[in-house]
Amino acid sequence: MSKLTDVPKRILIGRALRSDRLGETLLPKRVALPVFASDPLSSVAYAPGEVLLVLSIAGLSAYHFSPWIAVAVVVLMFTVVASYRQNVHAYPSGGGDYEVATTNLGPKAGLTVASALLVDYVLTVAVSISSGIENLGSAIPFVVENKVACAIGVIVLLTLMNLRGVRESGTLFAIPTYVFVAGVFLMIAWGAFRGVVLGDDMRAPTADFEIKPEHPGLAGFALVFLLLRAFSSGCAALTGVEAISNGVPGFRKPKSRNAATTLALMGLLAVTMFCGIIALAAATDVRMAENPAKDLVHDGVPLGPDYVQDPVISQVAEAVFGHGSFLFVVLAAATALVLFLAANTAYNGFPLLGAILAQDRYLPRQLHTRGDRLAFSNGIVLLAGAAALLVVIYGADSTRLIQLYIVGVFVSFTLSQTGMVRHWNRLLAVEKDPAARRHMIRSRAINAFGAFFTGLVLVVVLLTKFTHGAWVALLGMCIFYATMTAIRRHYDRVAEEIAAPDTPSEDTVRPSRVHSVVLISKVHRPTLRALAYAKLLRSDTLEALSVNVDADETKALREEWERRGIDVPLKVLDSPYREVTRPVIEYVKSLRAQSPRDVVSVIIPEYVVGHWYEHLLHNQSALRLKGRLLFTPGVMVTSVPYQLESSEAAKLRARRRQDWAAPGSARRGPAERAKETPPRT
Repeated sequence: MSKLTDVPKRILIGRALRSDRLGETLLPKRVALPVFASDPLSSVAYAPGEVLLVLSIAGLSAYHFSPWIAVAVVVLMFTVVASYRQNVHAYPSGGGDYEVATTNLGPKAGLTVASALLVDYVLTVAVSISSGIENLGSAIPFVVENKVACAIGVIVLLTLMNLRGVRESGTLFAIPTYVFVAGVFLMIAWGAFRGVVLGDDMRAPTADFEIKPEHPGLAGFALVFLLLRAFSSGCAALTGVEAISNGVPGFRKPKSRNAATTLALMGLLAVTMFCGIIALAAATDVRMAENPAKDLVHDGVPLGPDYVQDPVISQVAEAVFGHGSFLFVVLAAATALVLFLAANTAYNGFPLLGAILAQDRYLPRQLHTRGDRLAFSNGIVLLAGAAALLVVIYGADSTRLIQLYIVGVFVSFTLSQTGMVRHWNRLLAVEKDPAARRHMIRSRAINAFGAFFTGLVLVVVLLTKFTHGAWVALLGMCIFYATMTAIRRHYDRVAEEIAAPDTPSEDTVRPSRVHSVVLISKVHRPTLRALAYAKLLRSDTLEALSVNVDADETKALREEWERRGIDVPLKVLDSPYREVTRPVIEYVKSLRAQSPRDVVSVIIPEYVVGHWYEHLLHNQSALRLKGRLLFTPGVMVTSVPYQLESSEAAKLRARRRQDWAAPGSARRGPAERAKETPPRT
């Protein structure tokens, strides 16, 4: 089975890497930017559209609020980036928000942050890939017609790429990310040149549509609530910012400085692209609606269910570059690719956070183990499975999925920045150097403002999005929290139970006697080997045990036993219902009941086959029996393997016998051949 799976595994993810090559997987800034910042950079492809979708509820007149919402998002982005630059310097170990909250606010706050981040990473994959499918569908109708299947295919592809390792996947992802950034900046520059210098009238394909407002004439509190909801939707542009603070160990040295530089560059690029797309959407008269089939009207007639609403960035690109032009196609393809690759932020953040949580015993320890390519393979596969499930449930609809988004991000933002404030307070209490104190006070002010602002946004998000799907994200956080708490409780209980005592205990006292029992069914080579091994143990008592499930076979066994004169007593257990496991278990328990201080050693002969299909041809009674005996106290189970000719060990023995040369054969060989060869004449 191992050989059967090893070849395709090597083809798909590459050859295994030694542990001492971990340093070779560290990333320079130019590769770290697309690896850790592809999510916030790519979110400019759908965040402007989410703002316009919400504003469309009040009709076209509400669109003039979009620049002010963009300004609020920009202020928030700069605040979060400045705050996280403090984080990466203070906590460079890679724990990120989880470590900050746990250290400064306690384990419960840390676990809340971890739950929020895990939910957010799963949603990042689902939202990014679903949005990418929709963008690609604007150019290829087949993709949007088979959204779920295509999205699952992309998840599988990204999973395989990430299983190959962080550095290798980062190198592959760098080119599309930089092409996307360059394409968006070119679109903004060319659009500004055409509009300001040339005076061209650029019109989006939806410019002639009218919007039928769901709630016309909103004013007062209703309008404020709508604007807050639009702002919370635009905050999708901030998702993934925390991934850099979690990924500090993946940077080259100096790690903290490189991570802080990457954060600043990411924030500047994301803000510029977000504002540029919002401005061009207003200049080209882009029209968006939450329910375009009914709310978008052309010549007084609703567009109907056959209409497919393209994303804002696609409409702006069509207005600036022209439909079907080379630059339009390149940007559409790059947008789809970078949205797919934005999931890579989660593919790097989720496994790393999972490994840290596993080390702290909040998740299964298998998540802390690196795979063949020095990536946390188990975490990558777990993330892919959870995201695929969400994509199937929500039909790969990014508009529905994005309502679940953001909540987890701002929970982690708020608790992390609050923790940083306490971090600086603790340091200021003991710091005496005036220059260092000034630096700490400035950093505390930045984190305090960040905590206040992100906390305010969290309240807004919960109020405006709870009934639209945010409750699902909160439910997911509660499930993660409860699960991790239960796992930690289990590990703590096990650790307490198996801890070695300082004083002598029953575990260190030698048993009074050892009863060895060899399980047999027939007299064959594996049986004889198991009996020979059992005799070497020098147990106090030794017997062979068989279960009578067939009278004729049992009779033949007794006759063969007596004929060979085997000097080990044979005991046969009756089994009227033809069971094997139950009679053996009951017999072993009876031995334990007679002498509780004694130990029963059960020796099971097994033969080992070499091919996976051969396992299907043999019953697994020995495996089932071992599984049951593990739960029987005072019982030790020993397997005595016998390798058949098809097994690798038997083949190796055969090759050794073939290559073996007796002492002196090297001298005899040539001499004997010389006698057999006739002399030349």
